[in-house]
Amino acid sequence: MSPADPTTPNEAARLTQELIDQGYTRRQVATMLGRDASLVSQFFTRGKGASMVGALRQLVQAVRGGERDTEALAAIAEANTSRRRTRTGHRARVRGKDTVGEAGGSMAGRAGKQAIRSGAAHLAPVVHATGRAGGRLAFTVRMKADQYVYSAGSEQDSGGIRRGFVPRTDGTEERTYGSVSTGGFDAAEWSRRVADHHGDVTEAMKAWLVETGRAVADADIAYLEVRGWVPPGQR
Repeated sequence: MSPADPTTPNEAARLTQELIDQGYTRRQVATMLGRDASLVSQFFTRGKGASMVGALRQLVQAVRGGERDTEALAAIAEANTSRRRTRTGHRARVRGKDTVGEAGGSMAGRAGKQAIRSGAAHLAPVVHATGRAGGRLAFTVRMKADQYVYSAGSEQDSGGIRRGFVPRTDGTEERTYGSVSTGGFDAAEWSRRVADHHGDVTEAMKAWLVETGRAVADADIAYLEVRGWVPPGQR
């Protein structure tokens, strides 16, 4: 591809520049997109980035709307990033993701406040695919500290996981439920839970937290990460 004309930047470069003007670095933009910083530089130097335009537009829109948290923005980008396709039209593998169908494989998804408000639909495939593979799940939840019923790190809240919480300066806490070391949760059961909530993983998680006495009824999840895996020895 011929070098880009700096006087007429392509759409990816233009949108990236708008994010830079809002105070983000190229490296931060790359992290949000889940790509290397070198690729973002090539938006400007080689005219690349056409597949990133949709995600960049959503990022710009979210920033204009007041979202500043880079984790939340990364979740928005993840839900709007076009995957490369092979010559036969199949989705190309990226950095080992989407291999949960194999023993020892894993996949993950995360959603920040903006993505959660729109339903965070990209999380459901992680749960369902892991369930079909007979795998296990773990979750990381962020809420206001006073919306949890049990104290952070208590056995009743997340037994068996040491230091499975992260206090934050904004008054929220991240807590981890399930892990490889504790065996995690049955993904097939969670797949049914998510289906019962019409594909909304956040609502399914909130319902579970309330049902099990871990959260107050009006809890508001600000961030959710789902990790799925198939144990190595499983066939």
